Amino acid sequence: MERKLGFGDYLYESVDNWNKTPVPGVASDVATDSEGRVYVATRVTQAFDDYTGVVAVFDRNGKFVQTFGDGKLRTPHHIWIGPDDGIYLTDSFDHVVRKYNPAGELLQMLGRPGQPGMPGKPFNQPTCAVKSPFSGDVFVSDGYRQSRAHRFSPEGELKLSWGSGEQNLYDFEALGVEALPGTGPGQFNLPHSITVGNNDRVYVMDRSNSRIQVFDEGGEYIDEWPMKDCNKAVIDESGMMHSASGQQIWLTTLEGEHLGSWGEHGSEPWQFKGGVHGLWIDSAGDVYVAQVGVPNSLNKYARI
Repeated sequence: MERKLGFGDYLYESVDNWNKTPVPGVASDVATDSEGRVYVATRVTQAFDDYTGVVAVFDRNGKFVQTFGDGKLRTPHHIWIGPDDGIYLTDSFDHVVRKYNPAGELLQMLGRPGQPGMPGKPFNQPTCAVKSPFSGDVFVSDGYRQSRAHRFSPEGELKLSWGSGEQNLYDFEALGVEALPGTGPGQFNLPHSITVGNNDRVYVMDRSNSRIQVFDEGGEYIDEWPMKDCNKAVIDESGMMHSASGQQIWLTTLEGEHLGSWGEHGSEPWQFKGGVHGLWIDSAGDVYVAQVGVPNSLNKYARI
């Protein structure tokens, strides 16, 4: 049964069982292009010695169109699509950011496949890449093994890196090394995602520090506000930030005022079956939510 969710002016109706063909694995993130096509960053296999992924493409009504990246991708993490339909995909385990067109043709690659960068340099398990609507430059959060943010020109020239905190909780848990996380202003402990407004502001989801940090495009610290388990955020056309955080979607002004949240964990079609990890808002205001931990966990909510 479809269900209404949200609050205030942000009300939605769940589109139950939207994708007619199941996502071929775990939906790590989701984004849409100018034609309403839906691109799902998908982790197909994630075994110790077998990491594979694809981008699965659906039309607006949930009909399967194609996949691309087959045989190339290892751990697709976050995906972002600009107004020009440039598709930026971070492949965390492969240490690269790939840019595609809507046909799935590779246009650009930042980083070297399978080769982590030197300390402080791109990339060591990056998490998200976005193109700034303010400057046109590309910003990357980097990431699981490195507490950095990077700024590139559209042509791929590294212009700036900032942040500190050489190790994080991931290193401690996975490798058993002493964790030395960055906790102060401008430091990171697993920068899990990044987004950029049209106001010369860069917002970093500093997940293991349970906060969103705000910088200018020169990497200068401005502000921060609390956000538990912040996985990804997108800014809608009215300038409202929507964050996939914990098991809910949070709405926050760009000054850090939390207005409320919606969504809940559960097994019903309108609920979140997995961990809320990826998020997108299309041109109609509809919301897509990708969830990790459970295969084929991708929900659509139509704005009403």
